[in-house]
Amino acid sequence: MSFDDKATCWDTDPKKLERAEVVSAAIREQVLLTPATRALEYGCGTGLLGFALRPAVGELVLADSSEGMLEVVEQKITDGDFDQVRTLHLDLCADPAPNECFDLICSLMTLHHVPDYQGLLRSFYQLLNPGGHLCIADLDAEDGSFHGADFTGQRGFDRQEFKHILTSLGFDHIDITTVFEVERGTAEVPRRYPVFLMVCRRP
Repeated sequence: MSFDDKATCWDTDPKKLERAEVVSAAIREQVLLTPATRALEYGCGTGLLGFALRPAVGELVLADSSEGMLEVVEQKITDGDFDQVRTLHLDLCADPAPNECFDLICSLMTLHHVPDYQGLLRSFYQLLNPGGHLCIADLDAEDGSFHGADFTGQRGFDRQEFKHILTSLGFDHIDITTVFEVERGTAEVPRRYPVFLMVCRRP
């Protein structure tokens, strides 16, 4: 099932709502956000993280490659009458980067779906204003059981390797902490997958 197909029922999962609130709170603890902050949520889905951060920022751009997800976001914008929130259909692995810069770029459980994630991180660096922050919440390295054998993305990320890549791209003030766990499996054989929050800065 594609993300377009999942869009209309995405927000019915209370765990997705909870994790967006948890990650939003963790970001606000580590990054000073103000009404002057221009924020981009990349791979926004239905915008759960972005909307959780919205009261703390100024302009908010919610970007995704899924038209179905963006339709849900646009309905939320209309229903909430948000005047500083807009959508952007964007796949930074295939499309040119927009001609604008941000003070905050965030993503939640997006990066492990991206084959060329290092190229995506490089694009994030270019899209940040000097002094801007990148905040990524994603899976720790796992054995492939999270999505299953047919998944073609990343099996999570080794934290030290991830930090090394960010440093090589020019980021500094890199901090990585565990922010929550995703529970899968069965009641008899539960599986818990740690998710980190990485916060770093473009000098």
